[in-house]
Amino acid sequence: MKFRRPAEDPLELNLTPLIDCLLFLIIFFMLSTTFLRPSKLQISLPEAGGEAAANSSASNVEVSISASGSFAVNGQVLASRQATSLRSAIEKASQGNHEIPFLISADGNTPHQAVVTVMDVAGQMGFQSLSISTRQPEAAK
Repeated sequence: MKFRRPAEDPLELNLTPLIDCLLFLIIFFMLSTTFLRPSKLQISLPEAGGEAAANSSASNVEVSISASGSFAVNGQVLASRQATSLRSAIEKASQGNHEIPFLISADGNTPHQAVVTVMDVAGQMGFQSLSISTRQPEAAK
């Protein structure tokens, strides 16, 4: 007796549940990820008891240094801690005018090497009006 072979059904993968799961994962990751990077460095200036200097009306170049040693020139955070990137950012901010005041705002816990690097770059570029910002000590409670 000759039996007929059953016809084989073509195999299909149902991708709809997989696509649904991936869509939910994409939405979850988009909602849980923060896309904003802080554009300012958080620094805590060291204290000094002297008199505050008069603010000049001319524009100046301000280099901020965070506690970790990251640089920011006039509020723009630099991606690199290299002296070459610092030099090009200072040159761009000063527009070639090395007569304007140069201000260093370093966190109290900043590595000394980072401050020396900024001072060295400023000196090599020809800045002569260099100052370091501090804050007034808090009154005793």
